[in-house]
Amino acid sequence: MTRNTKKLDESAFHDHYKEAGVDTDEADAGLKRLTARIMKTWPAPSARLGGVKLDIGYFANVLDFGAGIGVAISTDGIGSKAMIASMLEKYDTVGIDCVAMNVNDVICVGARPVSMVDYVAIEKIDADVLDALSVGLCAGAEQAGISISGGETAQLRGMVHGFDLAGTAIGYVALDKILVGQGINDGDVLIGIESNGIHSNGLSMARRSFFEQNSYKVTDRFEEFGSDLGTELIRPTHIYVKEALKLLEEVPSTKALVHITSDGFLNLTRVKSDVGYMIDALPPVPPVFTTIQRLGEVESSEMFSVFNMGIGFCAVVAPEDADKAKRILESGGRKAHFIGRAVADYQRHVSLPQFGLVGQGKHFHRVST
Repeated sequence: MTRNTKKLDESAFHDHYKEAGVDTDEADAGLKRLTARIMKTWPAPSARLGGVKLDIGYFANVLDFGAGIGVAISTDGIGSKAMIASMLEKYDTVGIDCVAMNVNDVICVGARPVSMVDYVAIEKIDADVLDALSVGLCAGAEQAGISISGGETAQLRGMVHGFDLAGTAIGYVALDKILVGQGINDGDVLIGIESNGIHSNGLSMARRSFFEQNSYKVTDRFEEFGSDLGTELIRPTHIYVKEALKLLEEVPSTKALVHITSDGFLNLTRVKSDVGYMIDALPPVPPVFTTIQRLGEVESSEMFSVFNMGIGFCAVVAPEDADKAKRILESGGRKAHFIGRAVADYQRHVSLPQFGLVGQGKHFHRVST
């Protein structure tokens, strides 16, 4: 087992994300209590039909539907990216984000996504807004190779300001092919695929940096982005399903698939194996993140605890298949990088030596020697 002999410096940590309205520690405490209750609804372990196959904490869960087939299920939404869409009065891409946030999670348990239902909560029905949302949902469904099989629209004036968009996706996987990082070994290669900017996590902190602390407008142009601010913030989340499915089909040594969402690279520890990661070859951080950090005076430790920092999806593969896996992951037209490796570590640290950071649980911290 590797042991971290350096000391984590927590004295300088400032929770800008909490000040922006997102308290990840309180959410984690609440989820533990919620989880303890909902697990009481599960069938007995001996149950076949409907048996829950995974613990809480993976990217999706799998239900036993008999004949060795499992149905994977996951639910998520676009969060405060809806506020950016409302500011821009541009609603035709956030449906892609909704699909992406769900299908990218379903694929992480080795399942093929097949369909999704959506939920729109809106202050006041506007037919043009609903139509625009459907444009994005259908575009995302086409990218993911799934159907949108239904949904619900709720008018919640006085409760919702603007709108919210969420969904639930299902997929299928053979029960003996469920993938939760159960076979990761020391030295397995970590490959990261580029993101499309912020995706759908961390928008609360982004809004705080740009709009609350610095009074920018969505129409303000940033040369480092090559666009106005609104265009950068609304970029839809990449959907990684097709290349991930191809990887599963052609590289049997694939050990784990990981969606890099809220908590950043700490999502890598949402696997069954007791491993940590040495991430020592990250590509340059995209300008949107360095600009948020500069304008908001945010520590690197918090940036990596909140954002994807340019890598939206990761795969862990055996070293002998790394080159083939990288080629497959780039088959969708996005650049992939060898960013690091798995290390034996029962404490599940994630090390970023380029930035002097070590993470565990929900947070990164600066390392002091």
